[in-house]
Amino acid sequence: MGIIAFIILGLLAGIIAKALIPGEDPGGFIITTIIGVVGALLGGFLAAALFGADPLDEFFDVSTWLTAIVGSIILLLLYRLVAGRRRGAL
Repeated sequence: MGIIAFIILGLLAGIIAKALIPGEDPGGFIITTIIGVVGALLGGFLAAALFGADPLDEFFDVSTWLTAIVGSIILLLLYRLVAGRRRGAL
């Protein structure tokens, strides 16, 4: 998968993750894209480690999207934990 397709996948996965996990998040378009792209990488790493799969091969494959969305959700929850602690400390 090319870098542009991977960025688009990450952006869409980040948007879907934010839609599935309600609540306010600091950050806009750029943070959503970063969470999605890194989440897709995290999801791909976890799928490879746990199941021996390589799901981030094709853009239109269902496993690619599920992996990216699950990874984005995990990363979004971690981001909220870290951002929430920073706000509580101030």
